[in-house]
Amino acid sequence: MRKILLSFSLFITLLSQAQKTENIIVITTDGFRWQELFKGMDETLARDGRFNQDDSTGILKSFGAASETEKRKKLMPFFWNTIAKGGQIYGNRTLGSKVNVTNPYWFSYPGYNEILSGYADERINSNDYPPNPNTTIIEFFNQQPALKGKVGAFGAWEAFNRILNEHRSGVPVVAAYDTCGGKKPNVNELMINKLLRDSQRQWPEECFDVFTHHAAMEYLKKEQPKVMYIAYGETDEWAHGWKYKYYLNAAQQVDQWIAEIWNYIQSTPAYKNKTTLFITTDHGRGDKDKSKWTSHGSDIEGADEIWFAVLGPDTAPLGEIKTNSQFYQKQFAQTIAKLMGYTFKANQPIADAIKEVVKN
Repeated sequence: MRKILLSFSLFITLLSQAQKTENIIVITTDGFRWQELFKGMDETLARDGRFNQDDSTGILKSFGAASETEKRKKLMPFFWNTIAKGGQIYGNRTLGSKVNVTNPYWFSYPGYNEILSGYADERINSNDYPPNPNTTIIEFFNQQPALKGKVGAFGAWEAFNRILNEHRSGVPVVAAYDTCGGKKPNVNELMINKLLRDSQRQWPEECFDVFTHHAAMEYLKKEQPKVMYIAYGETDEWAHGWKYKYYLNAAQQVDQWIAEIWNYIQSTPAYKNKTTLFITTDHGRGDKDKSKWTSHGSDIEGADEIWFAVLGPDTAPLGEIKTNSQFYQKQFAQTIAKLMGYTFKANQPIADAIKEVVKN
């Protein structure tokens, strides 16, 4: 009888430790600095006439507070009220939590390749690089029998068609000014496509994030995918444009959209308590010299410093990581695979997963 009870107890323990994540959504917001994520608005930049769009009063009113903790909650309330309680947030270097890119270039295509392929490929040295020769974790998921045809990607930048190698991978990619909804768009998708077509093209190769987000949300509701990738871009574009007010607004909007995604997940039986969010950025920006916050690349000190966050049923609720640690962008792809219960294998080298993120 004792042996039966012990066996039953072991069974219950193993059951409680079983894989719970059945779906995953990977989210990036281009070039968003760890400094704002962990410290909130930078008052020096807010007061600098070169960057504040003649509205330092408005920026300080919207994002100012007595402490960094209050400022960051004002800027990113979902991160600091929800992820910080139920998930993990890495990259606050003032506390010793370090996350860095491994590729030597510190800009977008190399960064996205590193995030998604698990490999810092030095051949990818331009944002105009041809279709990605490496297999991404998104393509790998689409190769798995249980996931094939249940994978989708949305990005504000046209390069995601190449980064994700849409033609080879078979993953439907809606990037920049691509229309959404495929051959049978619903009423909402038809409206999104009309508004996208009629919108101002602030940047030739990148649409406003609002179109990417709402197209992705329609796909999520309509297709019920197992795997999604969503890439927002305005945090980088406004920074390059020296517009700190718009950069902060874009970051806050992304936070609100992630909250919308999470609220939908947690209110939908197919996703509730079975879905993980993995959120990060492709590169950092300058900060040592405040005037270089607009820039990144290998000649900008600190542009290799990034962050990431995870929220889901297989990740322990450790909140903001306050211990000394060093992780790398190339580890994200295998970590994402492990969260889904897979081991990512491809022709390119793939870095090990971050074990601290996966509970089991």
